Amino acid sequence: MPNRAERRAQAKANRKGIPSQYDATRGRGRAGMIDEYQLQQKSIRLQDGTDGEWKPSGGHIAEVETVLNTNPDYTDPKMFKAPHSVRQWFRVGSWTLIALAIIAFFVVMWLPSHPMWLIATVSGVFIVGVVSLFFTAGDSKHNPNLDQNGTAV
Repeated sequence: MPNRAERRAQAKANRKGIPSQYDATRGRGRAGMIDEYQLQQKSIRLQDGTDGEWKPSGGHIAEVETVLNTNPDYTDPKMFKAPHSVRQWFRVGSWTLIALAIIAFFVVMWLPSHPMWLIATVSGVFIVGVVSLFFTAGDSKHNPNLDQNGTAV
């Protein structure tokens, strides 16, 4: 027969809402106990015939085709034509300045002494070339190397 402390603990547990039939652990933990909610859910799934691995039931997801719609045709003569406006000539000049500055950097790098005025001049030419590209760049709508989303191809 349980002693007085055990009877009081059992009465207290009954008042808290844990039925004695489920309290097989005697308050030490609930690891080995039966979970009624999970049993009810399993019963519902068995009745519905959906027991097993869970799969989403929100509907069919349409596969999105990931093939690019644009095929850059580099043999198109329209794409590689001579500059025909002042802005395009400035763009050619900007790229020429950048190319000359890169060559000058390699030349200055191999000089035994590095005069500060030469390094500043080469850096200035490079900066002018890069900044001028922002002003001479064309509209993205007319760029044949971009697809319809603006991604480079």
